[in-house]
Amino acid sequence: MKLLLVRHARTTAIDGYCYGRTDVSVLPEVTRAVAESVAPLLPEGVPLTCSPLSRCSDLARSITELRPDLRVLQTDPRIAEMDLGDWETQLWSAIDPAELDAWTRDFAETRAGRSGESTRQFLLRVGEAFDTWRAGGRDAVWITHAGVIRAAWLLRDGIRAIERSDQWPAQPIAFGECVTIEV
Repeated sequence: MKLLLVRHARTTAIDGYCYGRTDVSVLPEVTRAVAESVAPLLPEGVPLTCSPLSRCSDLARSITELRPDLRVLQTDPRIAEMDLGDWETQLWSAIDPAELDAWTRDFAETRAGRSGESTRQFLLRVGEAFDTWRAGGRDAVWITHAGVIRAAWLLRDGIRAIERSDQWPAQPIAFGECVTIEV
């Protein structure tokens, strides 16, 4: 069984901008270009689910316009990006280093940006969506975010919680990249 995870297209946010759950826009032509590159890679008739954030839902709609054979599009808030709390809409470089250090020291339980999600909460949320997919017994596509893709890698390997920031996957995921997980 395969789960194809597609990261949204490059947003209009400047480099270094912390946006997590903030609904940052993507230029329509950029969304369309990613849709055109990804649509041919997707298996026929596969169900497509997307994050409710517009950078993902716009891409999902664009893909289904190109591929009407894909099953009904649905949104799932469980595959939205991590909530980074008070850090959202700031430059990463402007965030107090002491706050970042506290987060990485207790990576499992400390809430990102004081009011956001902890890594444990985030993995639990994405894990619920992952378990629903596995229970369905069929291939699927998620239009989602880099953090969700990294969480899915951990879940694929049976990891439901991590304690340290160095346990979080660091592999880069390009905008518009399609990653396949097999179980």
